[in-house]
Amino acid sequence: RLLGSRRSLGSQGSTSKPSPRTLAFSMSSPPAKRAKVCGDGAAPELVQERIAILDAGSQFGKVIDRRVRELKVFSEIVPLGTPAAELLRDGYSALIISGGPGTANAPDAPAYDPALFSCGLPVLGICYGMQMLNHHFKGTVEKKGQREDGQEEIDVVTSCPLFAGLDSKQKVLLTHGDTVEAVASGFSTIAKSGALCAGIGCDKRKLYGVQFHPEVDLSVNGMAMLRNFLFGVCGLQGLFTPASREDQCVQQIRERVGKSKVLCLVSGGVDSTVCCALLAKALGPEQVVAAHIDNGFMRLNESALVGESLKSLGVQLRVYDCEEDFLSATTEVCNPRTKVRYTTKPLRETPEPEDKRRIIGDTFMHVSERIQRELGLDPNNTYLAQGTLRPDLIESASSLVSSKADAIKTHHNDTELVRELRKKGRVIEPLMDYHKDEVRELGMNLGLPKELVMRQPFPGPGLGVRLICLREPYVGDDFQKTNTAVQDIVALEAVPSERQAFRELVEKTYGSNASRLHGSGLSATVLPFKTVGVQGDGRTYSYPCVLSGPGKPDWPLLMEFARLIPKVCHNINRVVYCFGGPL
Repeated sequence: RLLGSRRSLGSQGSTSKPSPRTLAFSMSSPPAKRAKVCGDGAAPELVQERIAILDAGSQFGKVIDRRVRELKVFSEIVPLGTPAAELLRDGYSALIISGGPGTANAPDAPAYDPALFSCGLPVLGICYGMQMLNHHFKGTVEKKGQREDGQEEIDVVTSCPLFAGLDSKQKVLLTHGDTVEAVASGFSTIAKSGALCAGIGCDKRKLYGVQFHPEVDLSVNGMAMLRNFLFGVCGLQGLFTPASREDQCVQQIRERVGKSKVLCLVSGGVDSTVCCALLAKALGPEQVVAAHIDNGFMRLNESALVGESLKSLGVQLRVYDCEEDFLSATTEVCNPRTKVRYTTKPLRETPEPEDKRRIIGDTFMHVSERIQRELGLDPNNTYLAQGTLRPDLIESASSLVSSKADAIKTHHNDTELVRELRKKGRVIEPLMDYHKDEVRELGMNLGLPKELVMRQPFPGPGLGVRLICLREPYVGDDFQKTNTAVQDIVALEAVPSERQAFRELVEKTYGSNASRLHGSGLSATVLPFKTVGVQGDGRTYSYPCVLSGPGKPDWPLLMEFARLIPKVCHNINRVVYCFGGPL
């Protein structure tokens, strides 16, 4: 939903434009370290208009990058700690500071060069970037009693250049726990979400911060805001035209692989299938050994559909039934908090989602090595190919894309074992700069059937993770209190007098017209297990809340409760609806 359909954008700026240079990039290095090489083979050259996206650890960092490029401005993701002098030397026109899981006033807050805000470049801080901006200029940032996680309607100051041409009411995505309390001297409030500050700005210095995420589709006019910053505030023209990414990928695959064989692991999902089709186009089917490892947790008829699709492209898919290998597998992992290494339980016994993911990922690697031996492939002359996407690496907190991102979940294609193979140069991942919608578009261009390319995403670990499989319920010390709280929220009009303070908190958090929530007829209960979520660019592992009720669901009202409950109950990170009457 956040990475939905791409917009078709017209050219910006003057009608008389110089011919843009076409740029190509090396796939073997992370984006922040890639040399820019002109498409005609000439020496590296500075682009006329360049934006630096300073990475504070956002889960949406690459989305910002994409949106800026869609507006025909060249952009690069660079470390947050990059010195301002280096940014000026490299010819950047403006800076965007991403969101992140950190706290701006914490002792361990990510380091940055204070000269960023006095070097003369326009700056747009997003989410954590806004808090960092405000804190730098001696404003205050506090953790409030309410969170904001979801699409909200905010009020904006239309005279601010960021919101030029927009209405005063805007729907945007907010996801944060920390909030700007006192706005720094020299800045003004340019947006509010109820009583909370949602934007600050200093027109004189061209420094702006927004608490919401303009880069995602849930911020309805987010692209217009980015356009206002790039062309209105920064005075850019939009001269960048990217080269064909498919042609770039094909060329880079050929240069890197040469005459070697490639063992492509096809999990059954869209990403690995498109990766295999791209390799077949670049190298020819005879160089690509496609292996579908059935881990026993896939969808019905998964193998047959993928096999037929690749067969039409001349690729012969080898299917290996490895269900028992996976069910009985264990692996060694490092506890991220204590740094102590331990051996997991077998996959069929562990309920821990991170352990499951690491077991499945490492077992894929062990099975692939066995397949190489069975097929007589030379490990020193064979590449392992994966359909790794950009979000996989971001969510796994891979150093390939971010040094600041919080690890949301370990992807099966980015475990410790995979990272070791990368260091040895044995892994090729041609889609690592792509997002899901871009992969779908590429798959269609490669000739894969629409019913495969447009399928609902399904995780590589499959039902191994999606089935919770708890032997005992998880009931923490806060379970009963949280359960009472969610029941009160869906029946505010019936809250007893001894909990009136809680009712007032809920009504204040919801805002005006809280009476709309009265008489919902809904039931709410906390489920006795934990699920993984993303809140404020950080990983949460908390209770889900289930809503239910008689009759036909009132979806707009359910969405109101789905937004409200996590705001009030910070240990709820997922709200679901159960059909079939009240629970």
